[in-house]
Amino acid sequence: MTKVILPELGEGIEKATVSYWYFQQGEKVNEKDDLVEITTDKATFNLPSPAAGTLIQIILSEGDTVHPGEVLGIIE
Repeated sequence: MTKVILPELGEGIEKATVSYWYFQQGEKVNEKDDLVEITTDKATFNLPSPAAGTLIQIILSEGDTVHPGEVLGIIE
């Protein structure tokens, strides 16, 4: 099991918003696939999949606020 965790975003950035999931629960993903789009006050970026497997759980949905270190989803 691999947790998809939001990394540190840079100095002074303490939160972001989940903009878009490129995959749905139950879909297979490859390592480094664009998995989820994240938006901050300063930028929008894609978070790549940390591992290959099946996205078994999306914990934070589109529109949710997320902080660095929080788990966005789980890949098995």
